[in-house]
Amino acid sequence: MYHSSTQRRHWTFGGEEELSRRRADANRRARAKAAASGKMPQGETVLLEPQEELAICKYYEKRLLDFCAVFKPAMPRSVVGTACMYFKRFYLNNSVMEYHPRIIMLTCAFLACKVDEFNVSSAQFVGNLRESPVGQKKALEQILEYELLLIQQLNFHLIVHNPYRPFEGFLIDLKTRYPVLENPEVLRKTADDFLNRVALTDACLLFTPSQIALAAILSSGSRAGINMKSYLSESLTLKENTSTLSRLLDGMKCMKNLIKNYELPRPEEVAALKQKLEKCHSLELACNTNLKKRKGYEDDEYLSKKSKVDEEEWTDDPADSDLP
Repeated sequence: MYHSSTQRRHWTFGGEEELSRRRADANRRARAKAAASGKMPQGETVLLEPQEELAICKYYEKRLLDFCAVFKPAMPRSVVGTACMYFKRFYLNNSVMEYHPRIIMLTCAFLACKVDEFNVSSAQFVGNLRESPVGQKKALEQILEYELLLIQQLNFHLIVHNPYRPFEGFLIDLKTRYPVLENPEVLRKTADDFLNRVALTDACLLFTPSQIALAAILSSGSRAGINMKSYLSESLTLKENTSTLSRLLDGMKCMKNLIKNYELPRPEEVAALKQKLEKCHSLELACNTNLKKRKGYEDDEYLSKKSKVDEEEWTDDPADSDLP
């Protein structure tokens, strides 16, 4: 259960400020290690700023979703959610200047398959890379090499509670205890869209899975012009608990704002930041010198181009401006 989980105790945070502080601390530690190494060229700006690191992480997290979207056999949503959560957790306490996100994102997906018991062999996994057999073998070697590092950096907290199960639970509850809504299934499509979009934000580090699932239901109802306040007050028995209801609605509005304010980095921005990142790693400013540096798939072309969450989806919907 979530409320007794390591996710609640160690990976659910009090606000966006705390997340920003952790990322800034990771950036500061990486900068200090690079300066101490004496390998940083004089008069040249090589290291990334915290906001630049965040943009790089957004780019690779989107690539992670793209990779999972076209994975064969089809990857369950819970596995995708777990992989994204691993990626977010890893870069809360580590810098992209230390560990390249290209290999970390693949290692996150590989580990998520194991933890969520999605039975694919290592050969099947790397077979989804757009690489030659030699390149796939080298990719697998590096994934296996980084797997223990990832587990350690996650503090061995590998069980992730995603919002998909509570979402299905809310739909069942609506069908059985909320006759006002004749066909709750009409909410599914736009609720799924909400869950896809919120997955790229930091909501999973700030809110419980059930809060995210309920926000998806209410957001979908709002888009369909369905007022579901009575579901909250009557079916969820929050009528007398106004403070809890108020906090719940505030949290949902915060999630809506996270989606509204989320921006994928522009292609030209990504290109410039990737050049800086590659230069940082080529100068061996990365601090993971205990890990072998393998070649064979240095660009991003081995990942699928297909996008699960298209950039044009990230627009404001006037019908979805307010929660009930």
